[in-house]
Amino acid sequence: MNSTSSQSEFDYMFKLLMIGDSGVGKSSLLLSFTVDTFEDLTPTIGVDFKVKHVTLGGKKLKLAIWDTAGQERFRTLTSSYYRGAQGIIMVYDVTRRETFTNLSEIWAKEIDLYSTNQDCIKMLVGNKVDKEGDRVVSKEEGINFAREYGCLFIECSAKTRINVQQCFEELVLKILDTPSLLAEGSKGLKKNIFNGPPPQADTYTGNCC
Repeated sequence: MNSTSSQSEFDYMFKLLMIGDSGVGKSSLLLSFTVDTFEDLTPTIGVDFKVKHVTLGGKKLKLAIWDTAGQERFRTLTSSYYRGAQGIIMVYDVTRRETFTNLSEIWAKEIDLYSTNQDCIKMLVGNKVDKEGDRVVSKEEGINFAREYGCLFIECSAKTRINVQQCFEELVLKILDTPSLLAEGSKGLKKNIFNGPPPQADTYTGNCC
């Protein structure tokens, strides 16, 4: 996947949303993908936002990636950001069981409640595989969850950058392969998504939402 920060022309614009418990590494994953660096970051307050220009599948793409806060007190603030998202990345920490449990108890329910694209592509990401000795959630559990909820699946590490690029690449390729989302991405060029209310062995590909 090639990227050009100064690129101004693009074929499609896609909105991606990152969700999951506080501290699972959403912001670190986003930073690793957009600027090729790693930092231990403090929890996101409300919502953060980054843009990444990429060339993938022969298309020039503009990715608008929203990084939401995991704390419950920000939940009502972030609900509006689900609107119009073509891709949703659900992140958990393989060393913290509760972050995996909350995927079904909280985050999958929020997607059902707030997502406006019925064909949206969901990606399940098990982060922090660099801490293999502290792992409490097995890869098989992640695969089974992805099958049940119709998600793509990958395990990665924001710290070592293993599979970070592939995580976003797999998601975007699936969006490009979904006609209704491609049409949405084309329409996105005519509207300003920045306005409005706060609105492979490692990859399992299943049927999406």
